[in-house]
Amino acid sequence: MASYIVNMQEAKTNLSKLVAYVQEGKEVIIANRGVPVVRLEAISKSEKRELGFMKGHLPDSFFDPLSEDELEEWNL
Repeated sequence: MASYIVNMQEAKTNLSKLVAYVQEGKEVIIANRGVPVVRLEAISKSEKRELGFMKGHLPDSFFDPLSEDELEEWNL
């Protein structure tokens, strides 16, 4: 993987281009006065979650109405 090292000022000026490089799979390192300090990394696309993926993880009582005391604590 080819690394592209840029100083802070160049990174500020060319952020859009640097992000595009990272999305293409290239490594971008930002340096402060020639010393590498940060590596830009693309965020991988997360898998779509199916609704209801937590079924069975909440007790049935979770959906019961709150008692008067609980409502008062929530200031409702």
